[in-house]
Amino acid sequence: MTSSQSSSGSSKCSLANFRRAWTCTGLSRGTRLALHQLYYDPNIENKNLAQKWLMQAQVSPQAWQFCWALLCPDKVPEIQYFGASALHTKISRYWSDIPSDQYETLKTQLFSQIACFSSGSKMVLTRLCVALASLALNTMPEAWPGAVPEMVRVFQEEGGGVDGRARCLALLELLTVLPEEFQTSRLPQYRKGQVRGALGREWGSVCPLLQQLLRRGDSPGAVKARVLRCLSSWVLLDVPLSESEGLVEDCFTALPDPELFDTAVEAIVNAISQPDSQRYVNTLLKLVPQVLSLQEQLREAIQNGDMETSHGICRIAVALGENHSRALLEQVEHWQGFLALVNMIMFCTGIPGHYPVNETTSSLTLTFWYTLQDDIMSFDPERQAVYLQVYRPVYFQLVDVLLHKAQFPSDQEYASWSSDEKEQFRIYRVDISDTLMYVYEMLGAELLSNLYEKLGRILTNTEQASSWQHTEALLYGFQSIAETIDVNYSDVIPGLIGLIPRISINNIQLADTVMFTIGALAEWLADHPVMLSSVLPLVLQALGNPDLSVSSVSTLKKICRECKFDLPPYATNIVAVSQVCVCATSQCMWLMQALGFLLSALPVEEILRNLHSLITPYIQQLEKLADETPNPSNKLAIIHILGLLSNLFTTLDISKQEDESGEGTAPPVKTAPSVVVVLQQVFALIQTVLSKWLNDSQVVEAVCAIFEKSVRTLLHDFAPMVSQLSEMLGQMYSTIPQASALDLTRQMVHIFASETDNFPPIKALFELVTSVTLSIFQQGRGSCRGGV
Repeated sequence: MTSSQSSSGSSKCSLANFRRAWTCTGLSRGTRLALHQLYYDPNIENKNLAQKWLMQAQVSPQAWQFCWALLCPDKVPEIQYFGASALHTKISRYWSDIPSDQYETLKTQLFSQIACFSSGSKMVLTRLCVALASLALNTMPEAWPGAVPEMVRVFQEEGGGVDGRARCLALLELLTVLPEEFQTSRLPQYRKGQVRGALGREWGSVCPLLQQLLRRGDSPGAVKARVLRCLSSWVLLDVPLSESEGLVEDCFTALPDPELFDTAVEAIVNAISQPDSQRYVNTLLKLVPQVLSLQEQLREAIQNGDMETSHGICRIAVALGENHSRALLEQVEHWQGFLALVNMIMFCTGIPGHYPVNETTSSLTLTFWYTLQDDIMSFDPERQAVYLQVYRPVYFQLVDVLLHKAQFPSDQEYASWSSDEKEQFRIYRVDISDTLMYVYEMLGAELLSNLYEKLGRILTNTEQASSWQHTEALLYGFQSIAETIDVNYSDVIPGLIGLIPRISINNIQLADTVMFTIGALAEWLADHPVMLSSVLPLVLQALGNPDLSVSSVSTLKKICRECKFDLPPYATNIVAVSQVCVCATSQCMWLMQALGFLLSALPVEEILRNLHSLITPYIQQLEKLADETPNPSNKLAIIHILGLLSNLFTTLDISKQEDESGEGTAPPVKTAPSVVVVLQQVFALIQTVLSKWLNDSQVVEAVCAIFEKSVRTLLHDFAPMVSQLSEMLGQMYSTIPQASALDLTRQMVHIFASETDNFPPIKALFELVTSVTLSIFQQGRGSCRGGV
């Protein structure tokens, strides 16, 4: 087709044109036209039409005829590829359409086509091999019991003008895709088992061929690489490791060859990662020294900055250790070999460089340390004690390695990292944190003592200055453990709290970790309130730094939640600092929640006084905004203020003072909760805001959130507001029904419908909401604002 014809054809492209081409010149011609549109037409609509046509043509009965025509040597590879794909589709998805007396003919044609393309297009050859593999899977073991031996015999026969190397590569491609096609085939479940068994028996024909080709000195590199790929494919069928042992050992001899390295690694890892491999302990024991022999190659790769080689060798060591740690641990007489493997993996964990910029290997090892610990701890106490004697020192060394790997680079280097690299490093540190937390289960309190001694030496050694990165990493270790482990009994925490104020904080990363460490110790501080004076000033000072907003506000929130009954002496200062910072911090909503916890523990009169000081500026601003003509700018300001109030009310709860303040304290004054008092004072203002913004679902949602969070916190103590709120909700919903109002109504009904005093307004609200909702559906309005 000429370029002018293509241009003309593209302007008239349609399914009808393809059908006319089929009718007038045959389906093969119509398909070629569609393929031309798909590959060369710049118009996306035409491409989509062509794609649709080709999908229809591929599954049509006529595909059996046109697919062979499309494979003719005079066609371009794209057209030939479609013909081969059509064959595979027909065989794999429409096998029942093929008469049994045609099996042999189809097989012969496919063998012939594969021979033709063995020296042609690689993508077409692979697709034809997949088609023949699908035919084999559908016919073995009954109709084609010796499929693999026949494949080997056919491609070993000379003739057809195809050279031996091309025939060999074609055979290896066919043998490689055969197990892969099995993994993705649509065979019925009962057939899957039969075919898997048949394939397993065929390994006896494949293995000698692969060994012969891999061990021959004159085998080209391309052939050896294909052999390794073929091995990778077959071992995924759970080929017994004892039967592939010789080939796996041959893979180790291929590792020094750069052209074969990646495929050899993949073959070894796949072979030793199969679940069934653990049964073959003798073979595993033979593989341990093979893996250990790679240490010199590993060191050279690291020295030369060859990350791909170091990564591949690490994958092999981790695959053996992670998949078979228990089996190898049980071979007590070989304990030194396994310990050497563990130390090799430790070397990979501590590989020089900063992840992910200078190395990408160390992260591969972290799961191994979980697995090894689980296996050690699963033994009976007597054997466990023996293993712990050997491996506890290893895990202490692991902690040192992980904390070294968690260290930040220099400020200059870190500034040169991309945002993606910084995010990957953050996730990597989280993985290290999880590992440290897990390791604590084995090492216990001794781990905390170890970290404390190192931190103490750093902070008290005035002669030898240490980098902030070292200090930060040790604190990060404490934080990792304290976040999830109960450290209240630990005798080193008082010393740690005493050391924190001595840290010279001149770096954002260090300051963040100091904050998060204090936050992780909030529960401990609740039991030791005398230590609050040591760390609270640091937190309040950090609040003023925008770069520390997340860590400082989250830490203050944890302290206010856990230690609120010990904070009244500090309340005035906390509120004063927070009032200054709340407008500047991006975490203002969290900060209001922290203040809610704090105020909850104060006497009622102090709550009201602090509330008045805290929220009056926002109420005044809201009054001003309520008088303005609605516009996008003041809408965002209104939603922001309402959000601050709702987050404050989420945690402001005096109803639990008696329960949480302990025995011997006086019960709280029985008066209307502070939240209710404030809401009653601003109720008219909220109604004014609603009157102007009732048709805006976001503003309505923000208003409802204030009451919804207050009701959830106060429960039945919200009773004084029930009548007012029920009336307002009814007016809102009957004017413009919105989902947020309906959700709040549901919560009100759930809590107050059983109370005699509140039943009348709740009943009236329920009846009104039900009536309005029914009328909406009766009028045929399928939806309304806010998703009701």
